Amino acid sequence: MALCPYRKRLCNPAIVPTSFANSYYIVPPFLQQFLNYLCLYSILCPFCTSISTDKPNEICENPRFIIGGANRTDICQGELGDCWFLAAIACLTLNKKLLCKVIPHDQSFIQNYAGIFHFQFWRYGDWVDVVIDDCLPTYNNQLVFTKSSQRNEFWSALLEKAYAKLHGSYEALKGGNTTEAMEDFTGGVTEFYDIKDAPKDIYKIMKHAIDRGSLMASSIDDQLGFSYGSAPRSDIGELIARMVKNLENSQMSYPTVDYQATDDRPAWTIVPMQYETRMSCGLVKGHAYSVTAVEETTFKGEKIRLVRLRNPWGQVEWNGPWSDKSEEWTFINEEEKIRLQHKIVEDGEFWISFEDFMRHFTKLEICNLTPDTLEADKLQTWTVSVNEGRWVRGCSAGGCRNYPDTFWTNPQYRLKLLEEDDDPEDEQVICSFLVALMQKNRRKERKLGANLYTIGFAIYEVLMHGTKHHLQKDFFLYNASKARSKTYINMREISERFRLPPSEYVIIPSTYEPHQEGEFILRVFSEKRSLSDYTYKEEALDDLHDLHLGSFISDKDLRTEGFELESCRSMIALMDTDGSGRINFDEFRHLWDKIKSWQKIFKRYDADHSGTINSYEMRNAVNDAGFRLNNQLYDIITMRYADKNMNIDFDSFICCFVRLDAMFRAFHAFDKDGDGIIKLNVLEVNYFTTVFLTQCHTTKF
Repeated sequence: MALCPYRKRLCNPAIVPTSFANSYYIVPPFLQQFLNYLCLYSILCPFCTSISTDKPNEICENPRFIIGGANRTDICQGELGDCWFLAAIACLTLNKKLLCKVIPHDQSFIQNYAGIFHFQFWRYGDWVDVVIDDCLPTYNNQLVFTKSSQRNEFWSALLEKAYAKLHGSYEALKGGNTTEAMEDFTGGVTEFYDIKDAPKDIYKIMKHAIDRGSLMASSIDDQLGFSYGSAPRSDIGELIARMVKNLENSQMSYPTVDYQATDDRPAWTIVPMQYETRMSCGLVKGHAYSVTAVEETTFKGEKIRLVRLRNPWGQVEWNGPWSDKSEEWTFINEEEKIRLQHKIVEDGEFWISFEDFMRHFTKLEICNLTPDTLEADKLQTWTVSVNEGRWVRGCSAGGCRNYPDTFWTNPQYRLKLLEEDDDPEDEQVICSFLVALMQKNRRKERKLGANLYTIGFAIYEVLMHGTKHHLQKDFFLYNASKARSKTYINMREISERFRLPPSEYVIIPSTYEPHQEGEFILRVFSEKRSLSDYTYKEEALDDLHDLHLGSFISDKDLRTEGFELESCRSMIALMDTDGSGRINFDEFRHLWDKIKSWQKIFKRYDADHSGTINSYEMRNAVNDAGFRLNNQLYDIITMRYADKNMNIDFDSFICCFVRLDAMFRAFHAFDKDGDGIIKLNVLEVNYFTTVFLTQCHTTKF
């Protein structure tokens, strides 16, 4: 027997396998209350009695991985609200080369079948291989989630399972933006258009995108701020809907939900909430559609621009002009119908005029395999730099420009634009580049309460060949940005094209609010040669690994009234150069002089005489003391020494500096030629080990 994840009681593990319970982890309060209500009346839990995980050969006879090639009509949405993901799959099927990379075709249920399948996804700069077994959730012997139009074809269901594993669970896929999946299929860069403010040549842009193999999707705003992701109602959906309605009729009370304007919908239940609204024209608000073709045809002697879309549900289509059964098709000859692949079948795919598309749809997402896909008639070579970073509360999570006291602490990346574009028609000396800022792992961490942050970036010009130090607060108070993202938005990635003259710039990625911790990846695409690098990489400690500092910095909550006994012992151990366990007069004098100079620095930043300094000021204090650290080490100092209010007291401050001083002295002792690089033999490694041990012995974790 196993514990039912919904009612916390024992149930048959063959019916509700632990693996399924773990992969679909959240139950909404209203459903939990309902299931408890059922228990009172001895009515069986529908999940305990109906959901199982079966292998394809248990679901049907003669299962096949792919039948007649993977195509967009193979994808039909199930009970999971991941239409955004399925819309991206439909787009992926149009690019056979990419399709074969994501879905290796040398797999089957016959030859070399081992009960496992593998898929490849792009993850923050690398392609990763995801291996899964072929057990799939079923209800009454029907697939619960994505299925193919042919009962014995399973590639789409298995791809969905692999993607769910990549993000930690099926539940993590509920609600999202199509751009996420398109980027994970291609490693490309996405551009986002608000259709009401789209450029005049948006049709040309869409046509270019299709011709170049870009992935493209569109949607209709639901006006509620939800991301796309509900599923069509089916038997199990209707069952839960009736359950909830009965509860409402019995006047049971339920917790309310404050629906904020966030990119993630409330991730609650195995049966999706019905956020989408079907309009009289057949289109669905709050729903993602694949854009599968952009064409022109002749209608009554005039050129008509058409857009082909597909609903991931595999049903529910546009019923206006140019829909499957509309009279407009009677004026089109058979040869042209074949070219346009016009079919009168309820498969979720339909044609719509470009004018109606612009009238009804609100958002357009295009994932380009290269940044020049939409603009150039000839593919160009772009250079790309990839930088990984993170925002750490109290150290490098400074928020946007609205927070001048902390904005400067955000990670900073130098960008050197060295060569102008080769555009003879452009008289300006301009460099074209694209900046893409992506949050990492927020969907995977949703079960821990993580949601997408509201993110953006700003670009400032700095003097060529100027200082490489981290730009300070005063710089941003007296210098305006040269460019920035149009808005801060709670999407996984925000990207923007820019054209600036050759110079040196610094890019500041940030969350909108300060003190928000998270990881990110910053990509910069440029047409010509450019250099992108951290601004904080400096001499000396750059060659020391982060672990060195992390291994001996204490995170004890130290008092400010004098030094604790353990702090004193630590100082003596660090200044004891001869290993005697004591310090002589010269060693003590060196320590005392250092403490007095560091005390002056501390007082400089302790403006309110509270006995503490703000952790954001620690960076300046460390610099004033002559230590040049990289950003990761500043993060570690903050995590080890700052209290819950992001303050560092004097005792912690001195202990940190003593450790830094000891580490620098040990490093310089071996850096004979002063080039910032050391090579150690076994005996010297033992010496460094001794230094680390003396620095670790008071550390508590």
